[in-house]
Amino acid sequence: MISEENGQYLLEVAKEAISVYLETNRRIPVPDDCPDELKEELGVFVTLNKKHSLRGCIGYPEPVKSLIESTIDVAIAAAFEDPRFPQLKTEEYSELEFEVTVLTQPELIEVAHPKQYFDEIEIGRDGLIIQKGYAKGLLLPQVAPENGFSVEEFLDHTCMKAGISADSWMDESCDVFKFQGQIFK
Repeated sequence: MISEENGQYLLEVAKEAISVYLETNRRIPVPDDCPDELKEELGVFVTLNKKHSLRGCIGYPEPVKSLIESTIDVAIAAAFEDPRFPQLKTEEYSELEFEVTVLTQPELIEVAHPKQYFDEIEIGRDGLIIQKGYAKGLLLPQVAPENGFSVEEFLDHTCMKAGISADSWMDESCDVFKFQGQIFK
């Protein structure tokens, strides 16, 4: 996992990426003083909240490029490309609460029976990815405790995020992955 100092650095870069994009419509370059630790490839999500309600959340569940580059990409995407919300307006920026979640590599949870997921998933520690065919949904580790979900509800809601029926996790053709996240606010 990454240091608290470097996590705060990522948070500041996410804020700057959105601020500069609002003003210039341009992506910021990777800062010259970027710590080496942030150049490794890791998955990351940027979450934007406004008045304690979700305002945008986009990320790369798996490592696709350096953590610093990915953070810049997904910060801009969370503000301007989340299909659930209109593009961020300049006057909203000061009201935003920023969160960066750095992810571990997702791991497939292998079980003989779906009820075994209850022993494999820990609320507050694990995030979930559920995939069935082309449908795929992801919920970050903080979503379950923030909403008071049980493990079963967490599985159900991750299925619904994928656009499949809530109980699809019980189907053998459904893959359930878990990952952990390091959250910086």
